[in-house]
Amino acid sequence: MVTSNFVDYVKIFCRSGSGGAGATHFRREKFVERGGPDGGNGGRGGHIILRASTHRWTLLHLKFQRHIFAENGESGGASNRTGADGADQIIEVPMGTIAKDAETGEFLCELTEDNQEIILLEGGKGGLGNTEFKTSTNQAPRYSQPGIEGIEKAIILELKLLADVGLVGFPNAGKSTLLSVVSAAKPKIADYPFTTLVPNLGIVEYRDSKSFVMADIPGIIEGAAQGKGLGHRFLRHIERNSILLFMIPCDTKNIKKEYEILLKELREYNPELKDKTRILAITKSDLIDDELMELLKAELPKNIETIFISAVANKNIDKLKDLIWNKLNE
Repeated sequence: MVTSNFVDYVKIFCRSGSGGAGATHFRREKFVERGGPDGGNGGRGGHIILRASTHRWTLLHLKFQRHIFAENGESGGASNRTGADGADQIIEVPMGTIAKDAETGEFLCELTEDNQEIILLEGGKGGLGNTEFKTSTNQAPRYSQPGIEGIEKAIILELKLLADVGLVGFPNAGKSTLLSVVSAAKPKIADYPFTTLVPNLGIVEYRDSKSFVMADIPGIIEGAAQGKGLGHRFLRHIERNSILLFMIPCDTKNIKKEYEILLKELREYNPELKDKTRILAITKSDLIDDELMELLKAELPKNIETIFISAVANKNIDKLKDLIWNKLNE
């Protein structure tokens, strides 16, 4: 995934098609006196439809397609001919996409399964032709219905990545390095904070041709839950992860305090995140010896499974994969 091409938020303007008008027409044939009404109904306007697709990873294709209009239905015709329905407009989005009303912020729908389709805006119904209004007391109605107009609405589409494991940590905690080691993903890596500015996905191969998906979430900072920095843009990607892998470097002054800050930010953003399975990985452990490691163990937070790893030295990486796989299958 090209970093600069990752788009997880777009605002688009959509309009469904208007229904076609019903026809006002009377049968006219040679040798047929006073033919009755034969005006057909109008066709339905096209829907605006969202469809989830595994072939889409971001919302990049919608970045420059901000106006999406469906076709109007055609008017009815003579001889009770119904007008053609307007063509639907199908918007392909990645799995994990949610749609909101841009004006009110109202949640509209979410798509989490491949090929799942949801009608975002319904097309207007076609109007009835004058044939539909014929009665025993009104043999020649000279009126018909207009079609119902389509719906116009500004829509916000947000992508929340679907992954088995989400990497959580402050900037420069080694998340991108781990992802590059265990998968074929090639995130940007450097020795300064905020190297990762967009999420990265990688498929981690496990034993017997099994695999799971890992997401490198950009570093969280204190106050992210209140929107500090790009907090909300980053935190929403964590909501869809099955397991949260907290990553804290071994040279951190207070590992327990840093873990509690990260946990606090997640809880303030979404209280339901506290119920997700958590693992704590102490990174860059190739920098310390066994004696110092034992001293650090006494200061680690309780009630969370912890493992010391080093992505650069490939230390305990296989054990980490085993731990993650077992947690995923509990």
